[in-house]
Amino acid sequence: MELRQLRYFVKTCELGSMGRAAAELGINTSALSQQISRLEGELSTRLLQRLSTGVAPTAAGLAFFHQAQLTLRSADAAVVAAKRGRLSGHVSVGLAPTTASVLGVPLLKAMRESYPDIRLHMVESLSGHLATMLQLRQLDLAVLFQTNASRSWSVAPLLEEKLYVIASPAIPQRPVGAKVRLSQLGGLPLILPSANHGLRATLVAAFARARIEPDIVAEIDGLALLMDAVRAGLGATIQPGAAIVGYAGDDFRHCQIADAHVGRRNLLVSLSDDELSPAALATRVVITDTVRKLVEGGLWTGASLLDC
Repeated sequence: MELRQLRYFVKTCELGSMGRAAAELGINTSALSQQISRLEGELSTRLLQRLSTGVAPTAAGLAFFHQAQLTLRSADAAVVAAKRGRLSGHVSVGLAPTTASVLGVPLLKAMRESYPDIRLHMVESLSGHLATMLQLRQLDLAVLFQTNASRSWSVAPLLEEKLYVIASPAIPQRPVGAKVRLSQLGGLPLILPSANHGLRATLVAAFARARIEPDIVAEIDGLALLMDAVRAGLGATIQPGAAIVGYAGDDFRHCQIADAHVGRRNLLVSLSDDELSPAALATRVVITDTVRKLVEGGLWTGASLLDC
């Protein structure tokens, strides 16, 4: 016996008509009749009698009707109690600027929809700074690009990002076409994050493997200022696809770096499970689900999911 069947039966008794009850319940009359017949079969008794004006409960049906009403009221009260006791609290989440540009707002919306009583504190900073904040217990969770395995953190792989050369059309040395190799970028003036940035370390290692000395003309750690400088034609940059999302309407040109193993892994890192509050554990699930939807929906340029 299901609560749905009780609701169908009660509504039919209240309206005295299967047609009107079906219309109000948003189902067809045949489906309603089948559910009530199934209910009568489970109880091995007739609950409704058909009249020329509609339907009415039998003696057994009338007794069942009153008890069903009580059951439904109790079920509704249970739902209210559950909502009053739903998850609440404060959860702090750290995102790097490029990650925040694509994940930040969708995550806020998803949390508000699923857990409106959880107050989310979002921190946007460099991956290395976020790792330090996590270590100091100033964050509950963060999306990082590398971790120290010796720390007692919970680490789950999220996604792999392709890297792109992004440039203004005003830069004559900019690569053309859909893809480019690092070995072709020797004469390209680059604006990159400083050595404190995880992406810079990734690129330094990749250029070294390609035996290319990059022409770094400026170092900028803030994504907004970096992209402004690129827009002004002061140099090109190399960033993951997430950096392009917020600038879709701007006059940028981008092409994917084709070298194997040149990319960036995103890891969802948190304090150990026994240190996380129920609200933080729930937030971790929402982050993973939001990332999956963005990638599968084609809203995270150059990203592919990793097995969690």
